[in-house]
Amino acid sequence: MAESALFAGPAMRRLRKREGLTQAAMAARLSISPSYLNLIERNQRPLSARVLMQVVDAFEFDPRSLREDEAIGGIEGLARRLADERFGDLGLDRDEAVEALASVPQFAAAFARLYDQSGEAATRVDDPLIQSRHEIERWRNHFAELDEQAELLSDEMRLSRGDIGVALAERLRTNHQLAIRILPREVMPSAVRRLDLHARQLQLSEMLTPASRAFQVALQIGQFEAQDRIEQIVAGSQLTSEPARRLFERHLYGYFAAALLMPYSRFLRACEATGYDLTVLQRRFGVSFEQLAHRLTTLQRVGQRGMPFFMARIDRAGQMSKRFAGASGTQLLEGDATCPLWVIHQAFERAGTICVQPVRVESRSAGSGHWLTMARAVDGSGTSGESRFAIVLGIDAKIAGDLAMARGLSLAESDAQPIGLGCANCHRMDCRQRSLPPIGAKLQFDRMERGVTPFVFGRDGPE
Repeated sequence: MAESALFAGPAMRRLRKREGLTQAAMAARLSISPSYLNLIERNQRPLSARVLMQVVDAFEFDPRSLREDEAIGGIEGLARRLADERFGDLGLDRDEAVEALASVPQFAAAFARLYDQSGEAATRVDDPLIQSRHEIERWRNHFAELDEQAELLSDEMRLSRGDIGVALAERLRTNHQLAIRILPREVMPSAVRRLDLHARQLQLSEMLTPASRAFQVALQIGQFEAQDRIEQIVAGSQLTSEPARRLFERHLYGYFAAALLMPYSRFLRACEATGYDLTVLQRRFGVSFEQLAHRLTTLQRVGQRGMPFFMARIDRAGQMSKRFAGASGTQLLEGDATCPLWVIHQAFERAGTICVQPVRVESRSAGSGHWLTMARAVDGSGTSGESRFAIVLGIDAKIAGDLAMARGLSLAESDAQPIGLGCANCHRMDCRQRSLPPIGAKLQFDRMERGVTPFVFGRDGPE
């Protein structure tokens, strides 16, 4: 159930009407006062754990149905749809998404369904990558059962000390009768990992870095030991296509591998003790920057919550191949293009360096935001320079003051770099880096003067 107060007034009201009960009658069955039930139905009081259990017992009710917002990806899912450029002139923001889900959740769900079935949105929603991403978003990229299982396994394997690679290899050998064999590039030219059950070998490419090698072994252990739980999660998903389910399944196995290498409680303690020092955390857990970034978006355990990071991976063309908002609530990852002024692009030219940049986003469709972002170039698939991507981590600048990466930086919003969600969705005036006019803007032309940008538009147009 929810990690915070559960306001489920509309769902409780529909349940009462379905049962044909008055408020007084339903209150009597739940052993609460009619006035308290009235407040719950009007979302003026949250549904307590005690009352929730009474609802479950009295009406054989599935408590997951009280979280209607999960079906559309929660607040982030609704806000993402409202950020569509077609609604840009309405000035909708995240606060209104919150209000809609609290007061009229069924109406919000109806809007989301209609949006997903319309035009370009329908085409995009049918994309298995987008389907999988939305399912991860629905879970806010936190899978508590996988964290718990991985943490227990890590303790059993004593991964907190010594060479983690030795412990992982020993687990494969003793529990699954598999040896690890490193093969030359010419033998595995297009693969990084192969399971050969006939030879009882897990074969790994010699091109893998040590961190990636450990991750691939942990991934294989997860495929043996977490298969049942992962299959249950996939089976309970809302995915409609087999490719989307397989992509979601692949994400879950990667999640388990990262949770095994960075077990929740120990990893969170290290984060807090070091001020989330990315370099120290990489060394301490023997992981890559990309693996670390993934893990930082998942720290949402009830009563043991980490800081709400978001993470994305882009190529040199600015295309995002991974994006995880986690619990950050950011809309910065929703565009189809990235801003060339964002530090993530500079990271390609500064190999081995973590580039830090506070940014400020102002957009009518995506709302406003002030973020501390950190980017670093990485090799794709951990294969030592054969492909190159950039990883960016971000966190709300208002809560970033104590982070190791923020030392010496001004986090004043006025000092942050203004950026947009790609030129077509950015209405910032006088941006010298602009490549395209904003969608829907009214262009202005002056034969007597040429501005610093090729496109001039009025402030009275859409923003």
